[in-house]
Amino acid sequence: MTQLERALKSEITEQVRKVALDEGVDAQALAERVAAGKVVIPANTNRKSRILGIGGGLRTKVNASIGTSTSIADVKMEVEKAKIAEKYGADTLMDLSVGGDIAGIRKTVMGAIDLPVGTVPLYEAFAMAIEKYGAAVKMPAELLFEVTERQCEEGVGFMAIHCGINRRTVEMLRKQHYRYGGLVSKGGSYMVAWMEHNGRENPLYEHFDRVVSILKKHDTVLSLGNGFRAGAIHDSTDRVQIQELLINCELAEIGRSAGCQTMVEGPGHIPINEIEANIIMEKKMSGGSPFYMLGPITTDIAPGYDHITAAIGAALSSSYGADFICYVTPSEHLGLPYPEDVREGVIAARIAAHVGDMIKHKKMDADKAMSKARRDMRWDEQFRLAIDPERAVEIKTKRGDGDEHSCTMCGKFCANDMLRGIFEKDMAGSDKK
Repeated sequence: MTQLERALKSEITEQVRKVALDEGVDAQALAERVAAGKVVIPANTNRKSRILGIGGGLRTKVNASIGTSTSIADVKMEVEKAKIAEKYGADTLMDLSVGGDIAGIRKTVMGAIDLPVGTVPLYEAFAMAIEKYGAAVKMPAELLFEVTERQCEEGVGFMAIHCGINRRTVEMLRKQHYRYGGLVSKGGSYMVAWMEHNGRENPLYEHFDRVVSILKKHDTVLSLGNGFRAGAIHDSTDRVQIQELLINCELAEIGRSAGCQTMVEGPGHIPINEIEANIIMEKKMSGGSPFYMLGPITTDIAPGYDHITAAIGAALSSSYGADFICYVTPSEHLGLPYPEDVREGVIAARIAAHVGDMIKHKKMDADKAMSKARRDMRWDEQFRLAIDPERAVEIKTKRGDGDEHSCTMCGKFCANDMLRGIFEKDMAGSDKK
């Protein structure tokens, strides 16, 4: 049985207890959220991985995506990227490989880390079709289900599956005269091309019950993919994106009613004034399913710095109620991320998630502790509390002036040193707050 089905039977599983302990929440209340479909726990029965929960009342989680392209397929680099993502605090990893030995790369990556791993089965199916039949549009529909089943058997924790693309949404895309940024989802564009070439409905939508039965058998979380996500802020919240969101929210409830853990994916590029509305719509239309925000990227003019544009969007998304954030690296829109890009992306997304959780969950204790450590010049404590202690130590050390007490920002002109000894008695009461 899935975590959802067991929760519906009022069973508090080992996984629920672990998440409750890590998050500091009541196990019974958490089990009720799992039963209601408001929290998912990626725990494929075929692979032991780190246990975590995604959804309402829990810390906002961060996903790091890696994967080869048809231009660069270096399995050693992908393993290095996966290990860096885990080291610097990603909660999950997605392998989005489309080049090289996709199945072999996935197996190697999954063997190198303990994080729950997500995939997009569509990628491997289309890659196989290109190799075997010479074109993605010649892919047999059955191959989609075969690849999905095999990846579930390998222990994939969650899958982005593009079920919300159908004949109606494709026609809406045509009627609105396409888009400024085009269709940027690889899975979305390949599926639309397949449908148009073959004059057929999307098999993943048409046979959604089969998709659910495959994932449910292995307790793989179904992440309803955002194939029509905006690739430009001027395309955000357009009719086709909202239509797909509506379909995905309906499918989330259908999947949940069948006992499959489900979550819904959200927009890619979006101006900050539309973020809250998208989250409200998803939560209301899906019955509170966890919302997985891809980025979101908040301006289109910062190539090389899109980890920053996405961190802005992610912080707001988290504060408004998004549950799961997919990181963005500095190389977004420019090239395949390298290991150093993964570190930057993970840290930026973790900062954003924390900023949002400060508002969403009123959790500011770490920030208060950091403030006091800075006031008292307790450097070891500052480094311990830092999201990236290594970077903090590195910067402090490189700019050291031989004085371990202060830093080179002010040197002997330190503001805190100037007032040392004056307010200690007043501070005693303040420190107890």
